[in-house]
Amino acid sequence: MKNKKPIIFNKKTLFKSKLFNIQSMDLKFSNGQMREYERLQATGSGAVLIVPMLDDKTFLLIREYSCGTDRYEIAFPKGKIENNESYEDATIRELQEEVGFYPHKIIKLKNMSIAPGYLSHITTIVLAQDLTRSKLTGDEPEPLDVMPCTATDIKKLLKKDEFSEARSIAAFYLAQEFLKR
Repeated sequence: MKNKKPIIFNKKTLFKSKLFNIQSMDLKFSNGQMREYERLQATGSGAVLIVPMLDDKTFLLIREYSCGTDRYEIAFPKGKIENNESYEDATIRELQEEVGFYPHKIIKLKNMSIAPGYLSHITTIVLAQDLTRSKLTGDEPEPLDVMPCTATDIKKLLKKDEFSEARSIAAFYLAQEFLKR
């Protein structure tokens, strides 16, 4: 039996920040059960995570400070999709800002949630190919380290703590599967 989506009876904002709102939601499930849930309601239009390919074998990763883990992390370039911006336009902008390349070919691999039970945020995973040098000034507080890596290099990075960003790990495997075709 397929469950029906719960009915939302009440939704209120408990807290607002620049990045998200904390919402309380009163739900009634199809079996009559009532529950109060809380979620982080993302502001904006989601994010892109870009798997840039310098050539057929070379991925581009970045190393940047991550406030959530309070350490430098290795990951694929990523960024917010601005209001009224498509994921393609966000990909082009973010890749130029963070890595210094313009992608002539963008392939959407998947829309992905991080923790759908608590967070509404969606990240669009894209593969960026046919890159040419092109730099835009971004909002990063310090220059990012750009790391060209082969698939073998990335598999070795999986053993290191500083390569822990789940979206980047998933994106690597999604790109690998796509590139096998």
